[in-house]
Amino acid sequence: MSISVMASHLTDAQFDTLSTLVKRVAGINLHDGKKELVKSRLNKRLRSLNLNSFDEYIDYLAADKSAVEMTAMLDAISTNLTSFFRENSHFEFLADTELPRIVAQAAHGGRRIRIWSAGCSSGEEPYTIMMCLMENLPDASRWDVKLLATDLSTQVLSRAKQGLYTEERVASIPLALRSRYFRPVRHGSETLYQVNDDIRRKITFARVNLMDDWPMRGPFDVIFCRNVMIYFDKPTQERLVNRYWDLLAPDGLLFIGHSESLTGVKHRFRYVQPTVYQRP
Repeated sequence: MSISVMASHLTDAQFDTLSTLVKRVAGINLHDGKKELVKSRLNKRLRSLNLNSFDEYIDYLAADKSAVEMTAMLDAISTNLTSFFRENSHFEFLADTELPRIVAQAAHGGRRIRIWSAGCSSGEEPYTIMMCLMENLPDASRWDVKLLATDLSTQVLSRAKQGLYTEERVASIPLALRSRYFRPVRHGSETLYQVNDDIRRKITFARVNLMDDWPMRGPFDVIFCRNVMIYFDKPTQERLVNRYWDLLAPDGLLFIGHSESLTGVKHRFRYVQPTVYQRP
């Protein structure tokens, strides 16, 4: 079926309507520089729904009470760039500084660790965190460790739950860790690498819109929210950061991305080092 010219054209007014909707629902700030990306990615949704214009698509979104298409649209426009051990200084800090603190505190309480990976994408971040914990916790098998990994996109969450990666994706993992925590799986003529079950069962993957009410109550020892807030404006960042504060245990850490900063954001965290903040 051929698509009319209108289907490939996104006017400024249509873009403003869509960007306002995305901002209201997901907090994502789609500035003018994102117009071509939105047009390209949403044209695929138009073709899938046999719609001929963005006006029709906007009407379709308004009429979709199930919000199925809203989820599909957010999936389409989300950017999910990630890798194993991305911004590795955070994992070094976790291993060298935070885990020793938690272990010392465990002498006065239970061996319990709770971590949230917010914006986990296709799973590389939470699996890296879990490998870091297993490698650096003394008697790791005797600890009650649970990690919540959430994302807005159902598509990337589906891939994350599988824990299945190409050889290219696991190339950044040290060979010793890859041998311990991954197993090769034949997939047609290709060899893929799947995260071991003992790691996967410690992680709960769930769709969470950071702008909605959150089902979890914490407290978390560590929250990773890296390279997520770059899509939000300052007032949205401020609300989000202070909600993280409420869910962190005393002395708990918040990691943000190296391209991000809390400069200009009113918050109660103590600055530890660039992109690392602590609830006193």
